[in-house]
Amino acid sequence: MRVLVVSAPLVGHVFPLVPLAVALRDAGHDVLVATGGGGVAAAEAGLSVHDVAPGFDFGRIALRVLPRHPLIARAEMAGTAGTRGAGLLFGALNDQLTDPVVALATQWRPDLVLHEPFAVAGAVAAARLGVPAVRQENSLFDGRELVRATSARLGVALRRHGLTELPPSAAALSVAPSSVTTQDGWPMRYASYVGGGELPAWLREPGERPRILVTRSTLTGPGDQGPMPAVAAAAVERDAEFVLVRPDRRTAARTLPGNVRVVDWVPLDEALPASAALVHHGGAGSVFGALAAGLPQLATVGPGDRRHNAELVARRGAGLALRPRDITPQTLTRLLTDDGLRTAAEQVSREIAQMPAPAELVARLEALA
Repeated sequence: MRVLVVSAPLVGHVFPLVPLAVALRDAGHDVLVATGGGGVAAAEAGLSVHDVAPGFDFGRIALRVLPRHPLIARAEMAGTAGTRGAGLLFGALNDQLTDPVVALATQWRPDLVLHEPFAVAGAVAAARLGVPAVRQENSLFDGRELVRATSARLGVALRRHGLTELPPSAAALSVAPSSVTTQDGWPMRYASYVGGGELPAWLREPGERPRILVTRSTLTGPGDQGPMPAVAAAAVERDAEFVLVRPDRRTAARTLPGNVRVVDWVPLDEALPASAALVHHGGAGSVFGALAAGLPQLATVGPGDRRHNAELVARRGAGLALRPRDITPQTLTRLLTDDGLRTAAEQVSREIAQMPAPAELVARLEALA
């Protein structure tokens, strides 16, 4: 069968779709990924990719849309907008994506469309062609709410393609462990393509001191530095090794303590097993990565979904949710020494390991088509 995979043109959105897309391809199916921006890097995984968003600039969309809705914009920056902010931003994005995605689908004629909840253009294309649409979750929100919030901003685009509303998905794939949050759909173990980069040999084995990895967002915008400056400042007082992954130029140019090292883009899933903890900006991919590895994590609260994600982790007991300015030597020590955090993280890791791998969902998707 032919499977069209549709993602928002952002690295953090398309990469979680890659493992299932690869599993479908390896099972003998034709797979085409419709995305753009940094997401076209999915071609590195050997997938066929079509750029449906040439010249994409998410910052430009935000500057155009958010000032018209100041209350939602303020809540979005505080991380308290829920799906309202995502509905505005990704509604505007999908308004741009719908026509090129429908045109691609009309030409390519897929038997099934797999899309993430921030890319409802895929569901529009499936409805237009009368083929099944499958929603694969890639966040810690309820994907049904995301689709409702996003498609509510697509009135004109929907009518342009003969629709008054989106029909229900033929199926949904839930990647969140149920002890952290509940999502609708068939369970599937979270996995993500991690892009290019090679893991240095010293990151493959535990060091002489506990190692804390520190990452930041793949998006450029408010809070993209994440916790890195605060961790670098607090690290000098801790007997641990800190590794800043892909720091921004300002942080990398600072004089860093002797126990702080810097690396470029690395496959994080390969570095986590030899580490003791992960500190990150609160993005869904980082949350899932630490949970799957069974590591305590410190997720900073911030714009968009970051507060929501961090607070879910803290509520489960598998990590800490803090503002960057509240990171201290004491909180870093707790991250390494709190047995309760580590036990909860390991429990969630076992829960994730029991969920079906992406390849195990292929037969169910074949049955839909």
